[in-house]
Amino acid sequence: MREVMTKSMARNIFYGGSLFFILIFLGLSAHSHFYIRNTSTNEATLTESVIAGKHLWEKHGCINCHTLMGEGAYFAPELMNVMTRWGIESDDHAGGTEALKAWMDAMPTGIEGRRQMPQFNLNDDEYQNLADFLLWVDTIDAQDWPPNDAG
Repeated sequence: MREVMTKSMARNIFYGGSLFFILIFLGLSAHSHFYIRNTSTNEATLTESVIAGKHLWEKHGCINCHTLMGEGAYFAPELMNVMTRWGIESDDHAGGTEALKAWMDAMPTGIEGRRQMPQFNLNDDEYQNLADFLLWVDTIDAQDWPPNDAG
């Protein structure tokens, strides 16, 4: 004899399955939050200079051209590990500032039809802050993102 599924049985399966998957979703969300918070970021090493550099990044809309950890526009280079690619060590703040200032100052302007980096006319402290931000970003465990060589 064949059993027929009643409405209450179907409803119980629906609610039980929904509750099961909601709990799985909440558990995975909590795991992701704690993983990112405790292993991926470098929150303990945030300094006032890094925070000021992040504010400069936002103020000048750098993400409108550059990507950072794959987020942003693809008009200009990815900057997740730019300091590593330039050969700057994470504790070489002066070297990072000099390299960033030299690179930004060397960008051509006024050439029609060529993509150009705007001149932001940053002062020395702003260059330092932005370089410190990029040095800090370079220390985040991005699980080998972006997929490019450091050379």
